[in-house]
Amino acid sequence: MAIAHLSSGESIDVRPLGAGIQGAQTLALFKSADLEVMRLVLPKGKGMASHSVQGDITLQCMEGEIEVSVDGRSSMLEAGHLMYLSGRVPHSLTARVDASALLTIALRK
Repeated sequence: MAIAHLSSGESIDVRPLGAGIQGAQTLALFKSADLEVMRLVLPKGKGMASHSVQGDITLQCMEGEIEVSVDGRSSMLEAGHLMYLSGRVPHSLTARVDASALLTIALRK
């Protein structure tokens, strides 16, 4: 069964998952013609191999720690930290501890 996305004017709780992170999964919160927002859930040691997307992105760590590698440099995102990446910039992610983040993608045609 497909999970319904938010509609205009609806709200959703995006606070840290806390103990609930253990069984949580990545979830697309909404997608429009120009913007997509997801709650990314990464268990300790898991991540995403190097990839890029066409549009600009922001990654805001809500809880845990996420190592982000860009251009051969690694940065650690901790709860409350936000990173911006230009479109088409290759990057990879690895959770150092169980982590969740809000991922925003500006969609380009």
